[in-house]
Amino acid sequence: MMNYVPDPPHPTAPDAVHADDLTVVRGPRTVLHHLRFTVPRGQITGLLGPSGCGKSTLMRSVVGTQAKVTGTLDVLGRPAGHPTLRSRIGYVTQAPSVYDDLTVRQNLDYFAAILDPGRASAERRHDVARVLTDVDLTSHADALAGNLSGGQRGRVSLAVALLGTPELLVLDEPTVGLDPVLRRDLWNLFHDLAARGATLLVSSHVMDEAERCHRLLLMREGRILADDTPAALRTRTGTDTVEAAFLRLVDQANEADAVDRTKETTR
Repeated sequence: MMNYVPDPPHPTAPDAVHADDLTVVRGPRTVLHHLRFTVPRGQITGLLGPSGCGKSTLMRSVVGTQAKVTGTLDVLGRPAGHPTLRSRIGYVTQAPSVYDDLTVRQNLDYFAAILDPGRASAERRHDVARVLTDVDLTSHADALAGNLSGGQRGRVSLAVALLGTPELLVLDEPTVGLDPVLRRDLWNLFHDLAARGATLLVSSHVMDEAERCHRLLLMREGRILADDTPAALRTRTGTDTVEAAFLRLVDQANEADAVDRTKETTR
């Protein structure tokens, strides 16, 4: 049975992310190959593909922390990495970014102060209380981060990213290693955030999570295989699931590569 995905809102502003000829070279290796894609506002866009295909590099490029990026990459109407984007983007890496010797609340208080040092303390406390509720950690607010489970620490990192109500959330495999109930609850939260107007770019190598997204970017070996809705991908490939659609597209790409290699050897 397919997961129900609410209809996305109709965006009135330009796309949250627009990439054209996006390329990243690391040493002698090209990691991202001339990517062209968009991430619509107010939707959940899933970035799916096997480990090592370039998902994390693409996400670092979007948030402005990746070196040697060429091509066009506009984020919320600005070039990626522009200083004005710092408070407008929330970013969660695969490794939880929290201080083990601080409580959950102290971690959030600290990052809230860094995010907006001029903000009134009462407003910061309200923001901290809000994100604790969003990630269901209110009952663990005074626990040391170092004593939390891996899944709970991941939720603290997500709470940090939610401080200040960012317009764009970039989440690098946020559900990896979580139990099915917590995965479900987090996806419910993601849809709630999108309904409030946030844009989410969520990476995963778990194909069943693709069905929970409004739109998908399917990656393979640093290239975009498809940029479409789950339903459109299933229809286009004549398959019943996004996983089957992805495998069909991989087979087609392999066949095209084999034809190209044959042409090269016969020249």
